[in-house]
Order: sequence, then structure tokens, then C-alpha cells
Amino acid sequence: MTPPPIDRRHFIKGSTALLALNSVGASAFTSPVAAKTYRVGLIGAGWYGKSDLFRLIQVASVDVVALCDPDANMLKDAAELVSKRQASGKTPKTYSDYRKLLAENRLDIVVIGSPDHWHALQAIDSLKAGAHVYVQKPISVDVLEGEAMVAAARKYNKVVQVGTQRKSTPHLIEAKKRFVDSGMLGKISHVDMCCYYHMRANGSPEVEPVPDFFDYDLWTGPAPLLPYTGLPHKRWWRTMMEYGNGITGDMCVHMFDTVRWMLDLGWPKRINASGGIYVQKGGRSTIADTQTATFEYDELNCVWQHRSWGTPADPEYPWSFVLYGDKGTLKGSTMRYDFIPHGQGEAVRGDVVYEREKYPEDITEADIELNAAPATRLHMMDFLKAIEEGGRPVADIEEGHISTASCILANLSMQLERPLVYDPQKKVVVGDAEATNLLKRPYRADWKHPYET
Repeated sequence: MTPPPIDRRHFIKGSTALLALNSVGASAFTSPVAAKTYRVGLIGAGWYGKSDLFRLIQVASVDVVALCDPDANMLKDAAELVSKRQASGKTPKTYSDYRKLLAENRLDIVVIGSPDHWHALQAIDSLKAGAHVYVQKPISVDVLEGEAMVAAARKYNKVVQVGTQRKSTPHLIEAKKRFVDSGMLGKISHVDMCCYYHMRANGSPEVEPVPDFFDYDLWTGPAPLLPYTGLPHKRWWRTMMEYGNGITGDMCVHMFDTVRWMLDLGWPKRINASGGIYVQKGGRSTIADTQTATFEYDELNCVWQHRSWGTPADPEYPWSFVLYGDKGTLKGSTMRYDFIPHGQGEAVRGDVVYEREKYPEDITEADIELNAAPATRLHMMDFLKAIEEGGRPVADIEEGHISTASCILANLSMQLERPLVYDPQKKVVVGDAEATNLLKRPYRADWKHPYET
């Protein structure tokens, strides 16, 4: 979802900019000295797949050798763009089937920007092929796909970075260090998280013939084959539960992951959610337009709310989190943060960092999220550091799994109308056979679910 229009307060200047640089380290804003040129493949050549790839090109020595997408027109356009962006000027090879891409190319890194229902299979197959993986969030469409992804990353000893780049967002890194880690918030016993973007398509497109440039069966893969109503990858898939997990799976995963990182939280003790399609009842969309979910910890509740209708509770923070401490409150979003002390002290605001001067190509890139570009570059640098030096990246697959699975469990709680307790060791919902059975979605036709029982 594109954020609200930018006003002049969003251009970080002066002392606030210095604080952001000091928080992440000035060296983080410079490209690392690459130990090698990485051979890179991209699976999913649409909007965010290309965006992630272009950020990687900006900070590393890479040779983008292959791209994959079942839309031949999108694939051709992406290959032309990549040839203009990478230093070699070479046009990458193109594939409609990612399995052929992996079989025919030796890759160091695979970037996965496909729809959610493909993430698990493509990530695991890339790991098996010997590549490190950068995979978009949410990592999976069911809980056991995520368990299989974590197991594969550990089995093949590869780095998997998840695209939850709020952990690499300069002003949020600053806020964490300055107000959370320092104890300035005091005891934090409640968190609110929200998204009030009107991002539910809610349309009624007619069934039509599949165009010859698009392999709809291959795009659908393990998901249910729905009647074709136009190109689903033009963001329409996000409004269908068959391909993802709704606004909670798409947007809560970012904010909940950020809160867990800020507060050093693991798995929730219990998850309870309610909601449904309350207002936008027309159209083909199957995701909830209204939902509230509570992720429970010891003496702490993290509460998510979304509405794809109406107005936001706070117009400055339509997609955000709020940490409530007994000494202060911290609001955070992709655009800014606000610290409000309780009692003595002054309120503090920090704004998003832009890097237009350093990366002028950002200005002319179609559909770029300018506010997210610096964060994604830092995220890519962290990914490369983990590859080159060993260790886990800041958004390691296990952390991405906890955040993703928790959001999936919230949807299951809403569906079943009862709280759920997940046991990550036994991989069951405690005392709930019906919910446990829903941890694994059925796969279509010849596709095999990666989790082996």
C-alpha cells in the first residue's frame, strides 16, 4: 500500500539526521566492500520483486543472471529494466517456471518476490539448489510451510533474510535504541498495532479468457485454481484468502514483527481474534474488512486492528504501532516516530530518512516506495554481511516464521471463534485437533506440501 503524500516534515535534517546515522552506524549507509560478485536470480518479477532486486543492485556487486515470472510481458519488461540497472548491462535469461531457472543456473542468491502462496516452495527449492534466499513477507500461507522453511534453512546451512525491513528502518532503529533499550518508556504492558488503509479490492470482475502471454495454471501452482477474472498479480491476489492471509497476514506481520524486535518477544502465549466482512460485502474479495487480534504475553497484550473502510484512529499513523509504558509512549510507523513522556521531559519526533542525493535513480523508478528504499538497502547489507561473515541476519527465517505464523493463527482464531495456543515444539495447537488440522493447507493437483509429518 502506498503511504500518504509526503510533506516537508518527512525530510529528515540536521540533528535528527545525525541521530539516525549514529543509531545505525555511519558505515551502514555506505555500500559494503563485496568479497565477490554474487550471481543472482529473481523469482517473481512484479512490483516488489523488482524493487527488492534494484535495492540489492545498489549496494552489492551482483550479476543478475536469470529472472522468472509466468507473465511473459512482465518478464520481458523486467529483463530490460535489469539490463539498464546492473553494471554489466547484460540482459538476464528469462523463465516462466522457477524450477527450470534453478536447474539451469548456479546462483549465490535468489530473491523471491512472488505472491505469498509460492514463498515456501520457491524458498525451499532455492535452498536445495545451494542459494542464499531473500524472501518477501509473509514467508508462508500456512504454519507448517513456515516450519519446513526454517528446517530447510538450517539443513542446508544458508542465510534466509525475510523482507520485514522495519528492523532496518533508520528512524525506527533510532527509536528503539533511544527510548526502548534505554528504559525511557518504563514497563511496557500494552501495544496497539493497526492498519486503516483502504486496500481491499472489493470488485466484481467478470470471468474472461486467459491471455496467451500469461500461464495462469503455473501462476496458481499449489493454490486453488479460481475462475480467471483478469491478471491476479496486479495486486488482486492480495484480496483473496486463497493466495494469502488477508490484511493481517500482509500488514500486521510488519508491525508485529517490529514490536517483537523492539521488545525482544518470542512466540505469543495465546492468540485470540475476531472479525470478518462487516461492511464491504459486495464483490469477489474473500479477506476480512475488519479484524481485531490479541497476541498475549506475560503481563503484555499486543493488539492488532484493521479496517479497510472508514477513517484511521490517528490520521498521522494509519499503519503503525504504539508502545505504552508507565513512563512514556512511543508511536512508530514507516514515516516517523513520536515519543511522548509521562510527566517531565519533552516530546521527541523523528522522521523518515531519504537518500535521494546518494541514489538519484530512486526518483525515476516506477512505483518505488521512497520511504522504504533506505530500509531495504540496509536490510540487503545485513543479508550480505550474514552471508560473508556467518551468523544470522536481523530478519532471520525463524523470526519471520514466528511473526508470520502468529498472524496466520490469528486468522484461524477468527475463523474458529476461539483462542489458540500454538506449541512450536510439537507443532500443534494445544488441545485443539480441529485447529491443528488447519495448520497445513491442502495443495492442488501435483504439488506437494513441503512439511513432512
